[in-house]
Amino acid sequence: MTMQLHCFGESGNAYKAALALTLADVEWQPVFVDFFNGATRTPEFRALNPMGEVPVLVDGETVLTQSGVILDYISSRNGKLGGKLAAERREVLRWMFWDNHRLSGMAGPTRFIMNFLAEDKRPAGVIPYQQGRLKAAYTILNTRLADHTWLVGAGLTIADISCCGYLYYPEPFGFDRKDWPHIDRWLDAIAATPGWKAPYDLMPGNPSDRA
Repeated sequence: MTMQLHCFGESGNAYKAALALTLADVEWQPVFVDFFNGATRTPEFRALNPMGEVPVLVDGETVLTQSGVILDYISSRNGKLGGKLAAERREVLRWMFWDNHRLSGMAGPTRFIMNFLAEDKRPAGVIPYQQGRLKAAYTILNTRLADHTWLVGAGLTIADISCCGYLYYPEPFGFDRKDWPHIDRWLDAIAATPGWKAPYDLMPGNPSDRA
């Protein structure tokens, strides 16, 4: 049965799920969620996900929300993109939890405020504060990748997919690949994986659609 991923192109968390599905060779199709016109606030969507967020993965009777849970489900379901040993699996989860709290948890709101929120509604001081937090996160990630090809183990895992999610987007939010050479090399390695696509090529929805 074909899985459905409720998503839109601008969502970095949805991109993680879409990329994992693609690289794990899972049959799936995107279901566009018109976030910028309020789709996640409708009763119909809240019935699907009371949290009012994408991504939402529907696999038959199974409905999953939150990108980390979806990534773990994809990996566990077909044995791809996860740690081979129990210790590696725990390390994968460690990096995913770190990403949700320290990297994506900062990158997502910062990118949204800088690019999708009207300038007169941007809270003063928030952007530089969050960019400072992000710089600390980039430092941790760059240091890890200085002597590791992948975040965990000998190959691509959902830890890499989780942490890279926002870093392929073209909108400015204070991340410049040339400042982080090991992250830059790692992003190139992920993008060289057969089947990889950039966010706006993998999911429906693009800022140009609203221009």
